[in-house]
Amino acid sequence: MSEPSLSVVVPVHNEQDNIAPLIGEIVAALRGRISFEIIHVDDASTDATAAALRAAMRVTPELRVIRHQQQAGQSTAVRNGVKAARAPWIATLDGDGQNDPADIPKLLAARDKAASQVKLFAGWRVNRRDSFNKRISSTIANAVRSRLLRDATPDTGCGIKLFERTIFLELPYFDHMHRFLPALIHRAGWQTVSVPVNHRPRTTGISKYGMWNRLWVGIADLRGVAWLARRSRHTQTTEITLP
Repeated sequence: MSEPSLSVVVPVHNEQDNIAPLIGEIVAALRGRISFEIIHVDDASTDATAAALRAAMRVTPELRVIRHQQQAGQSTAVRNGVKAARAPWIATLDGDGQNDPADIPKLLAARDKAASQVKLFAGWRVNRRDSFNKRISSTIANAVRSRLLRDATPDTGCGIKLFERTIFLELPYFDHMHRFLPALIHRAGWQTVSVPVNHRPRTTGISKYGMWNRLWVGIADLRGVAWLARRSRHTQTTEITLP
């Protein structure tokens, strides 16, 4: 089997009813356009998510499934999916169906037009389709994050992203790191681009995040990321060779 050009990593926890529809949409968006694989990372779901993934594997040859033995959170799920990926570029999607897989080709097109220094193409949910409380908490968190980190990203919490695998694996790893990818990419000396994408309401299942774990837990992470950014140093290098 030839190596794919793109790996789509989808972290899931208790999303049994979203598994088949989302996989079908990914296949519809990418099959015939690019060689790809789909990697679902099941973060120790306690519902029928594992059974739904096994059923999907029988009819979707591009699908691979990794299962956590203990629940470890979204950042760990994303990282384990990226580590298992065989492609040089990674697209991520949230497993709740709110990200539209039809936007992946839009991110790929942005990548093809961008300078080589751009290593992250982040989705930007211009029209949020969330509850009022969820929108308010995200708005506050984005404002605080932008002021402290100056990461030039209007929507760092959007789950749909495209990035280079090797660059991602060089970033410092910690819980909740997926919320700070633009700042971490900038810290590493690379650039990012935000791309407007579609956003859809959740139609089934229960959100895993609320006001408190989006905002207050993130404050401690913000301080840590700000500390990392202040300690970063970059310089160009040249190799000396004998004539």
